[in-house]
Amino acid sequence: MPVGDSMTIGSAGEHTWRYRLWQHLRTTYGGPFAIVGPRETLYDRATGTADSYAYADPDFPRAHLAGWGEGWLHMAPLIREAVRDHRADLLLVSLGLIDLGFYTNATQTAANVREFVTEARRGNPRVRLVLLPVIPNIRVDTDPDFATEVTSFNELLAKAAADLDEPRSPILLASTPPSYDYNLDTYDGTHPNANGEHKLAASFAEAMHQAWGWGEPYAYG
Repeated sequence: MPVGDSMTIGSAGEHTWRYRLWQHLRTTYGGPFAIVGPRETLYDRATGTADSYAYADPDFPRAHLAGWGEGWLHMAPLIREAVRDHRADLLLVSLGLIDLGFYTNATQTAANVREFVTEARRGNPRVRLVLLPVIPNIRVDTDPDFATEVTSFNELLAKAAADLDEPRSPILLASTPPSYDYNLDTYDGTHPNANGEHKLAASFAEAMHQAWGWGEPYAYG
């Protein structure tokens, strides 16, 4: 189950990193899998509603739990039911940018991470999680306090992942894409373009491949 904010739900006309990762896994995973979640739509920036099915390629399992403007704060109360009802056994989570930008500081956001994990495990005690650090957006160029919060949160996220990891419900901390550049890999300083989608998908794919031997190294371009 992909879980995320606007970078994960995507907007009308996009492929999304969810699609890129599905393409990769269906050719490299070597076994059956299903993408699950309570939502399927994209965000429509023209209307300000999350009711679009206008994917660049709609022919893929579009299920997710992602929302434009939603963060750890919003997903923690939803994740137990989503995991339970959709029988999710793996969560691919990209959250935090919106929290730090508008709702909570690094410490508060990290507390919501811990609540999210607790609630996810109440839905499935054996759920696996792959957590992506917050990827800075263009705001860090003009807001040093925000940049500091992003750095602080990513440190706290790494600590939470280490503290909460357990054999029956492992947690992986994915790596920020080393070559990710918000000037080149987004269309507006925040939201991924095609290059950015591939790089986000690669971060999740590489984490699962390296830790669990799932699939193969991600290749694109």
